Amino acid sequence: MDWNRHLADQLDWHWQHQLRPRLEGLTDDEYFWEPAPDVWTVRRDGSIDWRYPPPQPEPVTTIAWRMAHIIVGVFNARSASHFGGPPADYLTWQYAVTADEALAQLDDAYARWHEGVLAVDLMRPCGPAEPYPDWPFLDLVLHINREVIHHGAELALLRDLYLRRQVVPVL
Repeated sequence: MDWNRHLADQLDWHWQHQLRPRLEGLTDDEYFWEPAPDVWTVRRDGSIDWRYPPPQPEPVTTIAWRMAHIIVGVFNARSASHFGGPPADYLTWQYAVTADEALAQLDDAYARWHEGVLAVDLMRPCGPAEPYPDWPFLDLVLHINREVIHHGAELALLRDLYLRRQVVPVL
């Protein structure tokens, strides 16, 4: 049995049939929309609201912030650590300042991760780049699949809320 293919296909099905189609047509207004006061977002100057550990309670985040999290923290930091991808971390990343740029970054990050999963030894330890270095890489792949599905659902919900927001006229 080709476990690499099965694990890659699990996320790829979600990517092809749910997440990526739900992001088609994303506008800059949606990308930067702030659904609550004091949100964390990617700013129009390319900076990001980020702190570790995050404040409590954790801030509501925008579509831009959640996409940046998937791009940088979920896919690219792992691809850099495990598959020879370019360096990626929250403090130095060049964040997208348009929805189209963010979608291009997301597509690139997903493609790199997907190709890496197809080729990796799933039983090798994750190594020092991960919180559980002795765990098999299989566990990291399962974790990334959950993260992308989870945050992808949040992106879809934020788009739904944006479309149904109540626009209050300025008096």
